[in-house]
Amino acid sequence: MNDSKWTWRAVGLVSILATLLLITGFVYAVSDIINPKGETLLSSLPQETAAPTAAATDELKILALGDSLAKGTGDNSGQGFVKRTLEALSADGGKAELLGNMGINGLTTAGLQSKLQEEGVQYALRQANVILISIGGNDLFRGSDILGTGSSSGEAASSADTENPADGIAPLGTESAANNTVEGSAPVPTASTDELTPESLLSALPDASGRLGSILDTIAGINPQAQIYYVGLYNPFGDIADLLVPGNQAVTAWNNAAMDIINTHSNMTLVPTFDLFNRHLDKYLSNDHFHPNGDGYQRMSERIVQAVH
Repeated sequence: MNDSKWTWRAVGLVSILATLLLITGFVYAVSDIINPKGETLLSSLPQETAAPTAAATDELKILALGDSLAKGTGDNSGQGFVKRTLEALSADGGKAELLGNMGINGLTTAGLQSKLQEEGVQYALRQANVILISIGGNDLFRGSDILGTGSSSGEAASSADTENPADGIAPLGTESAANNTVEGSAPVPTASTDELTPESLLSALPDASGRLGSILDTIAGINPQAQIYYVGLYNPFGDIADLLVPGNQAVTAWNNAAMDIINTHSNMTLVPTFDLFNRHLDKYLSNDHFHPNGDGYQRMSERIVQAVH
């Protein structure tokens, strides 16, 4: 009897303790709901976290080199795609600086190869982290003598790496230009129909594309950290019936060769321009019928900015 009595007392005591525990837990839960004890709320909104200060290497230091397109020939404002690109990259708080524009009218791949041996050019390349390059138009078009300049090979064309207002086009005022210009209109290239075959147009391609590969390799060797943007070619004679097909084929072959080279370098990008000018030459070419006008350079700079971003 005594064992049974103590057993019931023990059961009763456990029941009372369990009931008290349940009541305590219930009261705590209700209190936590009414007055939650999470993280202390701030009396005011926190200030916006400032963006990390850009490191010095985040500032774009731009160097341009190459032919007259890099120089901006044909743009009445003198900006070309280089300064337009700089302005766009500097907008909205962007940091961009133009270290220099080494564009030279009439420059070919052979001429640029020589320039890359100059100590001053190498120094400038080492300071840049964005390098814009335009080269190859003079090799391609003058190399096949499509412009009637008298050059019949890429090597002959490379000897004209001097100041020339319209690269491969005979300057206005010369006999060849005068004979092929209607007053108030752009000069028309001279070339016989027999010369306008894809084979003749592409005659300069193998050697010139080889030099382009050497140029890109050299620049990457001088500054392996820089991002290099090569501006692809367009066909400036697409509105001339005899030059449309062979010109398109030649430019496409050149751009494809350039892409094959660029694809071997992780820090290089080809910026296409062929589609920008195709069927829009009347809007985007200057009066020399070779270089872009201001609107043409603007479209090119927009493509470059897209590639950089």
